[in-house]
Amino acid sequence: MTLVWKLLRQHISVPQFAGFALANLFGVLIVLLGFQFYCDVLPVFTSQDSFMKSNYVIVSKKVGAASTLSGRTNTFTGAEIDDLSNQKFVNKIGRFTSTEYKVDAKMGINGQPILSSELFFESVPDAFVDVPLKDWKYDEGSREVPIILPRTYINMYNFGFAQSHSLPKISEGLVGMIDFRIYIHGNGRHDEYIGRVIGFSNRLNTILVPQSFMDWSNSAYAAERTSEPTRLIVEMVNPADENIAEYLDDKGLEVDDDKLQNEKTIYFLRMMVTVVMGVGIVISILSFYILMLSIYLLVQKNTSKLENLLLIGYSPFKVALPYELLTLCLNALVLVVAIVVVSFARGSYMDIIEALFPQIENGSVLPSVLLGLVLFVVVSVVNMAAIYRKMMRIWWRKDV
Repeated sequence: MTLVWKLLRQHISVPQFAGFALANLFGVLIVLLGFQFYCDVLPVFTSQDSFMKSNYVIVSKKVGAASTLSGRTNTFTGAEIDDLSNQKFVNKIGRFTSTEYKVDAKMGINGQPILSSELFFESVPDAFVDVPLKDWKYDEGSREVPIILPRTYINMYNFGFAQSHSLPKISEGLVGMIDFRIYIHGNGRHDEYIGRVIGFSNRLNTILVPQSFMDWSNSAYAAERTSEPTRLIVEMVNPADENIAEYLDDKGLEVDDDKLQNEKTIYFLRMMVTVVMGVGIVISILSFYILMLSIYLLVQKNTSKLENLLLIGYSPFKVALPYELLTLCLNALVLVVAIVVVSFARGSYMDIIEALFPQIENGSVLPSVLLGLVLFVVVSVVNMAAIYRKMMRIWWRKDV
């Protein structure tokens, strides 16, 4: 092997092998980075809301110029609710209840005020909120109220306010850092409450409180005021039932289409990643041919010397081994550098993703490492097989 290596070194073209390494690195990097980004971003669109089951949909009436001119309201009557509940695709229905009094709120993080505004609360029957009863409970007379915030609130804080004021970002595990003060005015009373944030919801764009608190507070602060619900929460037997869309369209109803939009986003994400990875694979294949061409040129220049080595007793395996080790080292170097670059790139874009979606799990570079190892094994086996085949041709030729 030492003798073969001495022959090999005489004709090694550094520019050729450097070109292969760079081309292969570029191709592998595109493939691994595209696959890693897909694995990191996909949970943003596929994760379920931690407080609402996947077969729950929020139904409201369509609001447009036609309905406004006709005097049609966006509230549900008892007859409309009964008609919807009698449909075969509906399991159960709950009504959204809104506050009938004035609510002012102040929210702060670690003593730093970030929000002060007039708000309103909503509630749904407790059976529709997937939270342990001990956490989603209000005792009459208590000054502490459990609340669920829309995730958009915390996203705006993490991505905007926290960065500009050097404040810590908030995630599901750090809800205790939120100081939420509630000021209720109504029926001649002015009282202060503490909002205990128990989490965030992706599918709700309102502040949710327990039904027990809503019922008690409306009776205490707005006893003579009532209103019909403008939204319903519906548990579907099968959300994919085609009869649902037909019924909603006939009745002028609509549902929050976040799941539909997520499916569209996932489709385009997969398509983009497929295209990007396809480009990377093409570049890697081209670099593979560059390597094989370089190896074949080396073998061609040393053909007579390799034949002599085979004649004096060297086996084709021993003669091919230095060339195979050279390709293995180059492929391994490309893989290591590609994984290091992917790790640094992932650290940069994950900071942005985690700021926008604090609930997302941190994950790891394991998907790209595993894919890189698969590519390394496949390419290396093909390279070694091609080199050994070339040596066998020389072996057969010297026997002629």
